[in-house]
Amino acid sequence: MGRRHETAGSGPSQRQLRVAELIRRTLSDVLARGDVHDPDLARIPITVSEVRTSPDLKVATAYVMPLGGERRDEALALLARNAAPLRKLVSRALTLKFAPELRFRLDTSFDAMDEARRLFAQETVRRDVEAGADEGTGDDSAPERG
Repeated sequence: MGRRHETAGSGPSQRQLRVAELIRRTLSDVLARGDVHDPDLARIPITVSEVRTSPDLKVATAYVMPLGGERRDEALALLARNAAPLRKLVSRALTLKFAPELRFRLDTSFDAMDEARRLFAQETVRRDVEAGADEGTGDDSAPERG
């Protein structure tokens, strides 16, 4: 008998990862080709950076960002408005019993990377990082060898 339930810290299964990547590629292709008949959505180039699926594969959350990071709210609203036709188009590429419900969220990892770059560019942070590198990290949590 296979494992039916995941523990809280186990992360996604290989099947979830495979299905999520297939959905990501298919959704990216559908959006790039403008297969959904919504001229407003077709005008906004959207990147699908990641898709995560629920353990039962019935819900797929797509993390998206409009090109250039502009018109975020409009892009999310348009994707939500077109979720049903997008689901139908994506389901054609899947060999699942059920087509997953599509949900859309903004991918904020780009913002986090920009903020980290901004912080590391600050003089005081650079000085602290360089001082730490010169003195060593002083990290006592490293495992002892012996």
